[in-house]
Amino acid sequence: MEVFSMSDELLVRSRIQNYSVQFVNDVFQILLEEKGKPSFLIVDSVVHSLFREKFDGVIDPDRHLLLEANELHKTYEYCGTIIQQLLKKNVRKNVKIVAIGGGVVQDVAAFCASIMFRGLEWVFVPTTLLAQADSCIGGKTSINFGEVKNTIGNFYPPSVIHIDLRFLDALPEDDIKSGIGEILHFYYYANSRFIGELYAEYAKLLADRSLLKPHILESLSIKKSVIEVDEFDKGERNKFNFGHTFGHALESVTNYGIKHGQAVTVGMDIANMISYNSGLLDRRTYQELKSQLKTNFPSYQLSGIDIDTYVKFLSKDKKNVDEQLVCILSEGPGKLTKKKIPMDASFKELIASYFRNA
Repeated sequence: MEVFSMSDELLVRSRIQNYSVQFVNDVFQILLEEKGKPSFLIVDSVVHSLFREKFDGVIDPDRHLLLEANELHKTYEYCGTIIQQLLKKNVRKNVKIVAIGGGVVQDVAAFCASIMFRGLEWVFVPTTLLAQADSCIGGKTSINFGEVKNTIGNFYPPSVIHIDLRFLDALPEDDIKSGIGEILHFYYYANSRFIGELYAEYAKLLADRSLLKPHILESLSIKKSVIEVDEFDKGERNKFNFGHTFGHALESVTNYGIKHGQAVTVGMDIANMISYNSGLLDRRTYQELKSQLKTNFPSYQLSGIDIDTYVKFLSKDKKNVDEQLVCILSEGPGKLTKKKIPMDASFKELIASYFRNA
């Protein structure tokens, strides 16, 4: 795999528009420069409260909107209320949307920007590790519909992304672990040289978030190398669903009681278990990967998962074909493969046995 150099900027090429990821020391100085321009800020209410004094100095009281960022607000109905408020604030075609927050703020703001006036320019300031290391690039906007996660959306990248690592210092430990889960799924996709290093310094990363920069860059660089050749998720990019099919169902069955990236971590372990039982993964590799992944598991009683409900959510996954589950399995790090699995009685028992023994 290509070794990527440490840089403060990453250019992502897109068929929609090229855009850059810029690591900055003080994003509030950039926001101050936006003050007085035709821009409108959509800010995670928790982030706003944590950095209230800094926000008070850089934003116009009438040109921002606070968003309660939780998964239950990633709906078409909620986006409708956001658009109503933007129209009341006289947002017009020439206004730039500046989204400040994590993945929920990104999805809601980007989706609204993509459909208002057939498209508003938007800028993203990711404040969570998951958003900084993964979702900020790729251009996907995804909102939920009913009980099913990420069923509505499109591709609409921002014009620029500003990453300020200082936001990570305000995050609870579970949010860092969630971001690490997404980083790991890229590492296993590419068999990154950083895998061993991440596990070796896992505790240090939780304590000193500035140490995460090389991992953020490596994660984004891996993702960039794929989305630039398969931007619209028609082929190779499908493999980034590793852990996500099983992780999304876990989020839903627990009513989002497990953070996304940690649900993906468990999802990768389930995918590896199925890979092992299908003869794709040898026992030694499977056990080694399980030992690694358990480092980043959530503190949730997985044995209490209702299997019927979990399988029901799996059956609603948007990637499924007929009665077959479409998921990414593993032949080892760097060797992921897309498979269709019949959702029959033996599959359900395999899933049940996993959670019984979790």
